[in-house]
Amino acid sequence: MAKLKHEAALVKEAIRIGGVYMEKRGAGKIEATDSASDKITAIYRLLVLDKLIQPLAKGEDNEPNMKHKLALWIERQLPDGHPLKEG
Repeated sequence: MAKLKHEAALVKEAIRIGGVYMEKRGAGKIEATDSASDKITAIYRLLVLDKLIQPLAKGEDNEPNMKHKLALWIERQLPDGHPLKEG
């Protein structure tokens, strides 16, 4: 699994957008006091449940892999020419 060029920024954006998605869907709310790990896990599981991303293989579902999946997901959502989108 190759790390993306702007992976940290993409994960941050995925948490922001994923939190909005979670709230609009009525699946909960991301609070500022929630840990980054909790936010990543909650958004990852919701996206898998809604079949918006493929689940990780058993034993591979750890935080670094979830971050990578979220980064890939949000990168596909960004419009062409976005600064975080790899050229």
